[in-house]
Amino acid sequence: MTIALYRIDDRLIHGQVVVGWGQPLNLGFVVLVDDAVRDSPWEQDLYRMGVPPHIEVVFASVAEAARGLPQWEADSRTGILLAGDIATLAALGANSHQIKRINVGGIHHRTGRRERLRYVYLTDAEAAQLRELAARGIEITAQDVPTARPVPVAEFT
Repeated sequence: MTIALYRIDDRLIHGQVVVGWGQPLNLGFVVLVDDAVRDSPWEQDLYRMGVPPHIEVVFASVAEAARGLPQWEADSRTGILLAGDIATLAALGANSHQIKRINVGGIHHRTGRRERLRYVYLTDAEAAQLRELAARGIEITAQDVPTARPVPVAEFT
């Protein structure tokens, strides 16, 4: 099939992704794009434990993901590409015409961020970054689980 979901979720791989999104999509693979996790076998082992054995997990740096996108998009299985922050998907989106939609699934509170939705906290700069992606023609919606209403970027930035 292809990469069915490009998702920003600062928790990366967790139950909501694996069960909530993975089961309805019948996932065959997950690509986790994070430079630090890519360089940490210990963290990779932790994330891999949260995924059933029939689902392949690929850990990629941003540069590796940029090179790997065409292969993952052509894969016959259904996949999810996960990033922990907006900047990562913005970097991938800047170099790819393949990313048409981005799901903001969970960006949690930290200093400088304010609540936009109960599961999305953004700085003004992060909100502007999402609006820039949308201006380039990428559909940006926030949706924590598949059964929730997708919230268009204009409603939360």
